[in-house]
Formats: sequence, structure tokens, C-alpha cells
Amino acid sequence: MCSSDLEQVATKLLAVLLFSALLTAQTADPKLRAASAREAAKQGIDGIPVLITLASDASAEVRLEAARQLNTIGGPRTLPALSVLANDADPEVQLNAIDGLINIFVPGYLKSGVARATTRSADGIKVKFNDPGNLVVDGYVTVAPEAVAAVTQALKSSKNLAVRANAARALGIFRAASANRELTEALYSKDDQLMYEALIAIQKSRDVSAGPGVAFLVRDLNPKIQQAALETAGILRAQPAAANIRTVLDDQPALKTQRAAVAALAMIADPADRGIFLRFLISKDADLRAAAGEGLARIKNPADKDRLTQAFNDEREYNARLSMAFGLVSLGNLEINDLSPFRYLLNSLNRAAFRGVTLAFLTELARESAVRLTLYPSLDRATKDEKVGLCRVLGESGQQDSAPYLSKLKDDKDPEVAQNCLSSLRTLEARLK
Repeated sequence: MCSSDLEQVATKLLAVLLFSALLTAQTADPKLRAASAREAAKQGIDGIPVLITLASDASAEVRLEAARQLNTIGGPRTLPALSVLANDADPEVQLNAIDGLINIFVPGYLKSGVARATTRSADGIKVKFNDPGNLVVDGYVTVAPEAVAAVTQALKSSKNLAVRANAARALGIFRAASANRELTEALYSKDDQLMYEALIAIQKSRDVSAGPGVAFLVRDLNPKIQQAALETAGILRAQPAAANIRTVLDDQPALKTQRAAVAALAMIADPADRGIFLRFLISKDADLRAAAGEGLARIKNPADKDRLTQAFNDEREYNARLSMAFGLVSLGNLEINDLSPFRYLLNSLNRAAFRGVTLAFLTELARESAVRLTLYPSLDRATKDEKVGLCRVLGESGQQDSAPYLSKLKDDKDPEVAQNCLSSLRTLEARLK
């Protein structure tokens, strides 16, 4: 080690020792101790020991600064301290710590986390929640059990509803199915934000066993909660919720609720609802026609193929026609040519407005071997957006036969395609372990 390196190490060590000495001074002003947290953060990971000490300070102001500076440093080494701070007595400390834990596994999250939208007043803290969106950890990322445990504990025991709502959001991002019991209990809190975040978190876990627990909310009086409950019941294929959803339709609800109810039934795909889907297949509303097409796609009754074919040929609204194409491919129309439903699906990957829906359809379809075998030959002549989309599809739904294709595309000459396909390959490998 050269002399300059030794000088740097000595400087960092001296700084840490000075900060430690400051912390032992019982009469030190909390503002000085908070300032020492900011100074410690300038040392990077070498300052973490000081911040860990400050995380147990008697002053909430100091603990809050410690949480903020741990988040500034970031990375796995901050995990133990942030896990403790996630269950601090001060809600603002908790919010910052929970956002920091998310940021470890979803780098960059702090820029949009709820802690940045927190204000403190004499009445306590107020949090402006943004929409949770579809954010989840990448499929190949394993969230540390201690992070899940700390956030689950915050959901259960925090006295602040905003903290509990943020904890629910974190568990959704972590896809923490292990916390679904606590999330289901949160649905009875009567706090709209907490209930909403818990519903979205349960939805993101994709744990079908949690589906029945949301059934009672599909008739909630708050439209936002009702919409989220309908969506969650559908995504989790919650068969016990179907009867309640049919009742919602019988009540002739507003169009937005009607769309959500038919879409939920389409995801549950009970053959008993075939009549509902056939009725809405000729609705004047394109979203209802789209939901009906999805329902028929999942029921897979061969008798519906002619009706779907006619609907696909007649349809003029893009989203509804996309659902008809999904239905026809699901019923076995795997031909790929310029006018085929399968080609329509693939082409839709090139349209940003419909890419998310198309990815969901293809991800569902690609669970079947015959569909994957049809897709593979298309990869060589696919567009950039098609390659990126199909890589994501194969990462989520592929099997061992998909690995060689992803392995080839991770070396694509387009760096965006290569990076996305490498991530998808890692997701596939993690799934197949």
C-alpha cells in the first residue's frame, strides 16, 4: 500500500474516532449529533458504524438524520440499521427507513418514495402518497428475509397509519407472499390508504391463496377500494369472489365499475360466466368487449372460436381487437402471417400504449409449450421492441427450452435488447432453480 493510500485510511479512521468521541459526550447538542451523521455519510461505507450508533440515539431528530444518511450511502451494509429504524418510535424515521429498505433492492426508489413527500406539523406527520404503480423487484432479486420481517412488523405494530400503508406498499414491491396474512388483516383497518396499499400488495404477490380474503371488498362503497378489490380478485383468480362480482353487475353499476367487474370475471374464468362474456362481446363499449374476449379466451370453449373470429374481423377498436386476438391464440390459432391474430399480438409490442396489455397476454399464453415453440422462430426477424418484449415474456413464462434463445439474445448488437434479455435470462434461471 502506497503512502497516499495509508494517509487516506488514517484520515478516515481519525474521522470515525472523532465522531465516536462526539457521540459519547452525553451533553452534546442533538443538532451537533445530527450534524455528525451528515459528516459520517461523507465517509461512505466507512461512516456506517457511526450511523449505526446514531440510530439508537435518544433524540428522534438524530435518528431521522441517521436514517437519511444511511439512505444516502445505500447498499446492503445499511440493511441491519434500517431494519431496526423501520420500527422506530418516530413515524418519520420509520417512513425513511422503509423507503431505504426498498431502495436497497430497487435502486433509485428513493427519488419517488413517500418519505420525500412527508411534512411534519404540530398535528403530527402528513404523507402525500403517489400511486404505487406496477413496481416490483426484478424476478431474479431475492429480498433479504430480515428486510421483509422488519417491514411486516411495521405493518403490524406501527401506531401511525401512514407508516402502515407505506409498509404495505413495500411488501408489495418485495412480492412478499409471506406477509399476506398481515396484509389481509390490514384490509379491515377502515383506513382507505392502508386498505388500498394492502390490496395492491396482495395483488403483486400473485399468491392465489390470498384471493378469498379480498372477496368482501368487491362491494365496498369507496370506488377506489372497490376497483382495486375487483382487480385483485381477478388477478388472483379468486373463485370465492365470483358470486359477489356477479351481484355487482346485477346492480347495474357505473360504467367504470361494470368494466372492472367483467374484467375480474374474465380473469377468474368460471365457465358458468360464459353467457356474461357472450353478452358483453357485442356491447357498445370497447372495454367491455375487450373483457368479454379475455373471458372467452380463458374458458377455452371450442364452440366460441367462430364468434371470436367474427368479432376479431369486425372490431375497429385496438384494445378490444387485441383481446379477440388473445382469445383466438388461446383457442389454438397459432398461425403467424400478416393478417393472423398471433401476428397482431406480436405487432402490438411495437405500440407503447398497448405494450403492457400485450406483454400480459403473451406471458399468459407462453406458459404453453406450443405457443413458445411458435414464438422462437420469430425472434430472429423481430424488431427491437418485439425482442425486448419477448425476452420479458420468456423470462416470466419460459421453461428450460427458452434458455438457449435468451442466451443468444443477451449478445444482441443492440445494447438495450442485450441488457433486457440478460435480465430475463437471470429471471428464468432463478425461477427454474
